Amino acid sequence: MTSAISTENFFKNANAKIVLSDERKKLLQKISHGILEKYKKDGVVNLNFICTHNSRRSQLGQVWGFFAANYFDLNINSFSGGTEVTAFFRNTVKTLQQVGFSFNLENFSHQNPKYIISFKGTSKSILGYSKRYDNEENKNPFIAITTCNNADTNCPFIPEALLRFHLPFVDPKSSDETDLQDETYLKTNQQIAAEIYYIFSEIKKG
Repeated sequence: MTSAISTENFFKNANAKIVLSDERKKLLQKISHGILEKYKKDGVVNLNFICTHNSRRSQLGQVWGFFAANYFDLNINSFSGGTEVTAFFRNTVKTLQQVGFSFNLENFSHQNPKYIISFKGTSKSILGYSKRYDNEENKNPFIAITTCNNADTNCPFIPEALLRFHLPFVDPKSSDETDLQDETYLKTNQQIAAEIYYIFSEIKKG
């Protein structure tokens, strides 16, 4: 699938359009300052976006983290994982394709296909598929960013992380198989892109 939308334009427009509450900005600043502290010390940071099933929000976090590191020229690696292995959900793939990301199958599996993900203007790529947060492909040490809803009591606690931040997003899963599906996923996509933009722009200023 190809897209007429520029990933860079979507990223910048998301930042311009999304209105963040003061409380949310404080949370994003806390996350960016924590990352910046480690970045100044080590010159590199590994981020691990974590949600129970590693199928929607944590995958969006990883992909936008990958894009943001290139956009802001920061040595930050983004990974994702869960406490259960499911699949990189098809609607999550679709909404990212709609904003210009390319997905090429590396290993086809009906249960959990692996995708090589990239975007126009870079030779870099990441591997996207559902896995546990402690999978060997997720580099250590890492900063954990959990993305489950506040109401989701199953959101994992990650004791081995350097730092742990909770950045909850509403799960678009509720819209699956409805007329609002594409709109809901795109809205979640935009929200996560905007907040990743905010975090990485603060780090860049640092």
